[in-house]
Amino acid sequence: MTADSSPIPYKRVLLKIGGEALAGDGGYGIDEAVLSRMANEVREVHDLGCEIALVIGGGNIFRGLAASARGMARATADYMGMLATLINSLAMQEALETVEVQTRVMSALSVSQVAEPYIRRRATRHLEKGRVVIFAAGTGNPYFTTDTAASLRAMEIGAQIIFKATKVDGIYDADPVHVADAKRYHEVSYIEVLQKNLKVMDSTAISLCMDNRLPILVFSMLETGNIKRAVLGEQVGTLVHGGAV
Repeated sequence: MTADSSPIPYKRVLLKIGGEALAGDGGYGIDEAVLSRMANEVREVHDLGCEIALVIGGGNIFRGLAASARGMARATADYMGMLATLINSLAMQEALETVEVQTRVMSALSVSQVAEPYIRRRATRHLEKGRVVIFAAGTGNPYFTTDTAASLRAMEIGAQIIFKATKVDGIYDADPVHVADAKRYHEVSYIEVLQKNLKVMDSTAISLCMDNRLPILVFSMLETGNIKRAVLGEQVGTLVHGGAV
């Protein structure tokens, strides 16, 4: 790693990426061009000296909640969703190592042939050694989303902030796709997110962050360079925190 000598405000972050982002315009599976672009953006942040961990959703392959709504047992559907996140994590590991970033996948489910088991102290040590760590298979438990897994892992590794990369450029008071004059927040409190049901993360994830004063920065993954801008402390997206807004 060739770290930049200039100081950065965030030394350790957790980046949450929705699985749908990996599908690109195809809407399903993994778009190699999108995967490569994301890997290069993570490498740029890594080269700044930032310790970065990732949680990637599985919605581009399988959505447990949707399958449950169609009649599949919720626990079974959720375990299948966890395996989808593992596929995405292995793909991202390969893409990162192609651009010479040492990466470890740590799984909450036991799949020792392809990933390390999740052990908090080992994960922290990987980060200290300059490796990118990808947390796969959620929390290892059904009924918990990857958003909740991201919040939990961020707190366990002592991350300073969660970056949530989405398809929109922040948090709005209404769906900007359907409401032309929807207002984008620059900052918003945890309580507002919960009271107004702003759909940033599920309520369990938001409550975990609120209880532990862990800020969340929501920004667009579609705009190249946003992860680096966020790490450098530039104004991107919407910040969720506990202070007055």
